[in-house]
Amino acid sequence: MSPTSPKAFPVSWDQFHRDCRALAWRLASAGPFEAIVCITRGGLVPAAIVARELDVRLIESVCIASYHDYKNQGELQVLKDIAPAIKALGDGTGKGVLVIDDLTDTGKTAKIVRDMLPNAHFAAVYAKPAGRPLIDTFVTEVSQDTWIYFPWDMGLAYQAPIREGSAG
Repeated sequence: MSPTSPKAFPVSWDQFHRDCRALAWRLASAGPFEAIVCITRGGLVPAAIVARELDVRLIESVCIASYHDYKNQGELQVLKDIAPAIKALGDGTGKGVLVIDDLTDTGKTAKIVRDMLPNAHFAAVYAKPAGRPLIDTFVTEVSQDTWIYFPWDMGLAYQAPIREGSAG
């Protein structure tokens, strides 16, 4: 879904922080977790907040590029793999590892990481229907045709009222 989608979901820093803490509350009973793997770049901020809330000190990243032009999801490319020490946890299956992303959209990124860590616990702050089956825990589901504007992608600007932006 492109940023020209008629359904926009702007998220402020305050709201995102609250949603990340809500995710941590849900994850507290799913642990304990030995490590967190954040899917970059979107998973960096929620991973930091959840790591603090759950007192997890071992944090790793896996770098996968999917949105190459901020408009359309393209071919996925693993830019940085997960460290072997993290992959070795849970008898090499990822048991005890928490994987975090900001959003699961199509589920393609989560599938690549799930292949790397099949028994890890997958969490996202937001989930769309196509990606939801690959996520174990999330906070808010949004429709597939909604574009989420994350706070790190926005500046302060006027927002037109919903009625002005609708066609009907």
